Amino acid sequence: MWRIGEYELYLFNDASAWVDPGGMFGLVPRVLWSRYYAVDERQLMNTANHTLLIRGGGRNILVDTGFGNCLSQTQRKRRSITHFDGTQVGLAALGIAADDIDLVVNTHLHDDHCTGNFRLDANGERQPAFPNARYVAQRREYEEACAPNERTRATYLPGNYQPLYESGQLQLLDGDSEVAPGIQALVTPGHTPAHMSLRISSQGEQAAFLCDLASLAIHFERLAWMSAYDVEPLLTLETKRRWQPWALETNALLFFPHDAKIPAGRLIQVEHGRPRVVAVD
Repeated sequence: MWRIGEYELYLFNDASAWVDPGGMFGLVPRVLWSRYYAVDERQLMNTANHTLLIRGGGRNILVDTGFGNCLSQTQRKRRSITHFDGTQVGLAALGIAADDIDLVVNTHLHDDHCTGNFRLDANGERQPAFPNARYVAQRREYEEACAPNERTRATYLPGNYQPLYESGQLQLLDGDSEVAPGIQALVTPGHTPAHMSLRISSQGEQAAFLCDLASLAIHFERLAWMSAYDVEPLLTLETKRRWQPWALETNALLFFPHDAKIPAGRLIQVEHGRPRVVAVD
């Protein structure tokens, strides 16, 4: 648990998966990324799938929902997922019921970040995972996700969000928005055209759930390093360029959604070198 002013922050690993590093590093050569991240005998890299709980001001706010319990055994095997449903397990450990979540922020609508919007009940039927929560996502993200193209249709699955919009539980944001006092959902385009990162400001302290603006800590250190899944990689680079000075100046606590090695850290300026993320326990 970390504290930022009045807010308590809890990071959950919703799922662990072994993935092809090519997806995480795109054009970055293996000889470079392998200095920082290891692979197993299958040449796969261990990744996390983090969600964030923000508690304070009488609110329970969940940022992203991961996969939840909605993947079949076959789907988990295909994705080499070795641990799943960590968000619900983490909430239960804190004594927080699904009914206690007030707000769910979908940073974007890729399936690894929002399949957990729903939950399979005892009869195998999908139900909203957080029945009392207001869900929010960017309007443009929702529109893109409802009309996927050949590149995006494998990860934009309308069943993860359309029913929530049709029922009125999902509300669409038009640009940067304050979703709670001191908590801003800011558009950070590149990974998707209307991807969001969440910034938390309270009592002079700062934190940010960067989400896939920087899937891994090394992505935030090195502007040119990013995942192969970014639909507008040059825009990702420019967005990170704008965010780096803020992170340095504020000593912000940063969360990286898929980094199993450095899930949380701070950006520091190394003398005569590029900025570097140092892990924070």
